[in-house]
Order: sequence, then structure tokens, then C-alpha cells
Amino acid sequence: MKFNTRIRYGIRTMLEISMGDSGQGVLQKDIARNQLISVKYLDAIIHALKKANLICNVKGKKSGYILTRPPQEITMMDVYQAFDDEICVVDCCAKDFDCKNDAICDVKLFWGNLNDMIADYFHSFTLQDFLDKREARASIIDEPAD
Repeated sequence: MKFNTRIRYGIRTMLEISMGDSGQGVLQKDIARNQLISVKYLDAIIHALKKANLICNVKGKKSGYILTRPPQEITMMDVYQAFDDEICVVDCCAKDFDCKNDAICDVKLFWGNLNDMIADYFHSFTLQDFLDKREARASIIDEPAD
């Protein structure tokens, strides 16, 4: 299973914005440079994140971006849903999928449980979790050697 680049870059963009100065916001060109994403492709990512009300401009057009909520309140599922409605590892896990074999399927439970585990993980992981792990890693790197 692979997650598309919009979702992966969306998470990276949200992390970059969460690390920025909330007073000034983070400029799109800086996100593109720091995350190695083309500015043109980042336009679509930014648009989707704004439409999902996860980010906004600090002072209108051509200004930096900030989060609309604290990082501990933004889950990876929030970011995922800016680009796709639901996690679906196989078609039969989709809410609107009508399966002719549903009554006799021996593997639907397996796929459904896997789907639920992935969705639960996306719900459980926040931007703050990334920031905490980054801070912990930085403190290890900054410790003087004995």
C-alpha cells in the first residue's frame, strides 16, 4: 500500500508550518525549499490544506501560513482528509461499496481490521507528536559527549 504524494507532501507541509514563527507565518517558497517540493506542486497542496481549514494566511495574500489550530489538535487524519475522504486499503472497505460477495466473503474482516488499524493510527498521531520527537532528537544530538 502506498500513500500518494499529495498526502505525504501535505504532512511535510503541515510540519514545516508548525515549526514556523506563528507571528510571521511560513512562506510558501521556504516550505518548497526546505521540503524539496516544487512551488507549482505546493500550490495544490496549500490550496487543499486551506480548503480543509488546517492553515491560513497571516495577513492575506502573499504572506506566510500558520496553523488554524494548535499542533496537538491536528491529527494526521485531518491532513489525510484534506486530500482524500477515507482510508481504504481495498474497495470493499469503502463506505459506499456494494459487494455482491459480502454475505459469503471470508476475508472482509481481515481487510476491515487492517483498514481500521491504519485509520486509528492516523487519528492518534498529531503534529505535536512530530514536534516532540524532533525536539527529543535535537536534545540527543546537542548533548556533549563524555
